Amino acid sequence: MSVLESDAREQALAVAVPVPVPGPGPLGGPVRTHGEFVQALVELAKPRITKLVTMTAGVGFVLGVFGRGFGWGELAVVGAGCLMGTAASAAGANALNQWWECARDALMPRTASRPLPMGRLTSGAAFGAGVLCSVVGVGLLLALCGPAAALVSLATILIYVLVYTPSKPVTPINTLIGAVPGALPPMIGWCAAMGVGTPVMRVWYEPLMLGGGWSLFALMFVWQLPHFFAIAWMYKDDYAAGGHRMLSWYDATGRWTGLTIVATSALLVPATLLPVWALPGVLGVGYGVVAGVTGVVYLVLCLRLLRGMHRPAARRVFLASIIHLPVLLVAMVVEVLVRAVW
Repeated sequence: MSVLESDAREQALAVAVPVPVPGPGPLGGPVRTHGEFVQALVELAKPRITKLVTMTAGVGFVLGVFGRGFGWGELAVVGAGCLMGTAASAAGANALNQWWECARDALMPRTASRPLPMGRLTSGAAFGAGVLCSVVGVGLLLALCGPAAALVSLATILIYVLVYTPSKPVTPINTLIGAVPGALPPMIGWCAAMGVGTPVMRVWYEPLMLGGGWSLFALMFVWQLPHFFAIAWMYKDDYAAGGHRMLSWYDATGRWTGLTIVATSALLVPATLLPVWALPGVLGVGYGVVAGVTGVVYLVLCLRLLRGMHRPAARRVFLASIIHLPVLLVAMVVEVLVRAVW
């Protein structure tokens, strides 16, 4: 589960190196100590990606819980369940993704040092860890946050592993497919928050019918598109070596990729403002100004990339995107906290 295939973030920040050759010890070959085994499992979960996914779920929870009556004890239990359940679900999905893509990962320099290509974990251990984390994550959400949050988490795992992952070597539409599970984590937090401090809802799926959660989904969905199209252009040769059919695979000059980046970054401006409309009284002018200004700045960077599809310009777009999203999330939380105090 990622923000799209959020492992591309760690790939894009890494420096390409020769493909390592598996060997004995902690860098290759089977693990020899409990510490090495634990380290390999942690890598399998992609901890930086898991943290990002958990953070977006946390923001959805904060926005959903604002203005609702609650007891601090209940809030703590449901909030902790939301974060732990989302983290476990994300770790499980990431592990299953690496299990499925082991052969393709071995062909790409930036991913060849992962635990499975290097032989530090067996395929069975990786699959078992992925299934266990996924079951624990969905179970925690079901027990502590309700069926709606658990269902969204389950859907995220299934779409990411069973739909998005096998689509990557088949069609460039994989980016759009992957944006769906990447955009769902805020909905987990939103659904979890709906049950805090209120009577049982009339129907279990009622949180899924509310516009606030879907506005967060829309923001996350659109944000991923220019972000990952830029990464696909930066690392088009690596993706080609791994058999990933990205848009850049079919676009030798980069013109179509550049136009797509500009179009989706332009769409991102209204998408970032959508939560203001969907959550009146929760978000307002403060967040709206931050979203509008940062969205326009990001669009300008994308337009500059279109003038010349060079790797440094694509990298600037990528770096700007990973600054843009946290700024938006922090602005949301800050405004909610200010309104709660005042």
